[in-house]
Amino acid sequence: MPFYTNVNAVKSSFEISRFVQSVERGDVDAFLERLQSFFADTPYELARDLELHYQNVLFIVFRLVGLYTQVEYHTNRGRIDLVLKTDRYIYIMEFKLDGTADEALRQIEENGYAEPFAHDGRQVIKVGVNFSSSVRNIERWVVAG
Repeated sequence: MPFYTNVNAVKSSFEISRFVQSVERGDVDAFLERLQSFFADTPYELARDLELHYQNVLFIVFRLVGLYTQVEYHTNRGRIDLVLKTDRYIYIMEFKLDGTADEALRQIEENGYAEPFAHDGRQVIKVGVNFSSSVRNIERWVVAG
């Protein structure tokens, strides 16, 4: 029996297909809860006390599951940490390490990060996420439509 068949038979707590379905249906809470579980299962030696570490991990996860993802998306007023696009949604995500999710969302609003996507036709979802260096995980997030 090929190795990959055995791998498919093992149920992962992350459950990639459910993660992707959550992203595709606009269920931010569901996919961020799965990401919390993913980070909780990451050995602490691998986590770094840098916002860039978490940004890179999310970029890799989103790209590996086949989602269109851009990091450090440049606008006329700054850089968006992560832009994630599906056929129905554009997620604008701003991250803070040991800050607050509200600060991250406020940065999206104050810098007009949604403006480049105003006439795209897809629903824009703004997500502010705070990572905690003490627990090495997503601490809190806030969402605005």
